[in-house]
Amino acid sequence: MSKTKVAKDLDAPQTTEKLKTKDYDRELTKLHVELVKLQEWVKHQGLKVCVVFEGRDGAGKGGTIKALTERVSPRVFRVVALPAPTEREKSQMYAQRYFPHFPAAGEVIIFDRSWYNRAGVERVMGFCTEEQVKRFLQMVPQFERVMAESGIILLKYWLEVSPEEQTRRLEARIEDGRKIWKLSPMDLQSYSRWYDYSRARDAMFAATDTAWAPWYVARSDDKKRARLNIIRHLLSQVAYEELPREKVKLPKRQKAGDYREPDYPFKYIAELY
Repeated sequence: MSKTKVAKDLDAPQTTEKLKTKDYDRELTKLHVELVKLQEWVKHQGLKVCVVFEGRDGAGKGGTIKALTERVSPRVFRVVALPAPTEREKSQMYAQRYFPHFPAAGEVIIFDRSWYNRAGVERVMGFCTEEQVKRFLQMVPQFERVMAESGIILLKYWLEVSPEEQTRRLEARIEDGRKIWKLSPMDLQSYSRWYDYSRARDAMFAATDTAWAPWYVARSDDKKRARLNIIRHLLSQVAYEELPREKVKLPKRQKAGDYREPDYPFKYIAELY
């Protein structure tokens, strides 16, 4: 994929109307049912699935991951969002701290940002040298080939948001007490460097969009559409079947017998709602 084509494709306007909430909820419910089927198949077959989410600040990675995982087991679908590396981790081989989180049989591991930090925020913000970035981009395709050959199904998603929508979302975080934690000093610094991030993204795609580990891009100005499209795509990338299940019927509850409710001063919380 050429840098020119990457930039042209991602800068194209998204013209579809925003998806209505009732339509979104209906479609998401259907996809959640399929995700549960996928979950049971992954456990049954011992599959190893690794999903990487990358994108600019405010692109909607967190909301997509929440939609993806809210109806499945956290013991199967595990989310990995690593903090900044410690001094010890900085001295390790780059990406070493990600290895322990790779999936074992029967797991779907979701990285909320990943080893691609080196090609993105670390490069743009000057946390690594250009030589380190060059070596990283040379190494990653072979590293991901090893992952694929070991049986890991690797899916890499880039969420692309327009500058106007990113501005709207980041401004909304300033006024929303529920979201202010999402607006870090790093977000504020990186906000002004839109085209530095575009150049870094283009170089990353050109070097790491391989046949065995391709990048999949989702336009995310409409968060609801993006979430549905990504989940549907993920389901299409893992061949799964619905496992047969015995019909569930609740057994009869035992009789109280000689049990009596205790006369105990339970500390009930205040029922204010």
